[in-house]
Amino acid sequence: MTRTNRIRAAVVTATAVVTAATVSMGVSQAGGPRTAPEPGKKQIAALFDRWNAALQTGDPEQVADLYAKDAVLLPTVSNKIRTDHAEIVDYFEHFLQNRPVGKKVETIVNVLDTDSAIDTGIYEFTLTDPKTGAERVVEARYTYEYEKRGGKWLIVNHHSSAMPEG
Repeated sequence: MTRTNRIRAAVVTATAVVTAATVSMGVSQAGGPRTAPEPGKKQIAALFDRWNAALQTGDPEQVADLYAKDAVLLPTVSNKIRTDHAEIVDYFEHFLQNRPVGKKVETIVNVLDTDSAIDTGIYEFTLTDPKTGAERVVEARYTYEYEKRGGKWLIVNHHSSAMPEG
């Protein structure tokens, strides 16, 4: 093979490789596996409604099931950090005695990617004293960090603290 033929063969081979790669990329982008669309901010904000509805059942297990197995809960009315399912259940056994009804006052949602998001803001709870029936409203700051695991949105971090000025 002459030098000219070798150069021509190399150019043809290189062109074929580039063409094949380009076609392959186009096919994989057009018909290959697609990533799920990012969830909308309304979808993430509505996860609070699911959690609040679980509170209304009065069942601490049902509430705790909304948290990942490795979730961290920094609760509003306890100084103890909860880091496993049993501790989260324990917190809600006590908290649910006050028949809490939550309502968001202000919410800011940041969708991080298709499987994670943060909902943060201010909410208030109407709590009913189990002995007297007296109601009080507690306003608190909150942060929920959600991850989609096994196709289900779970709370992986939940921080709630009473408003410092109020």
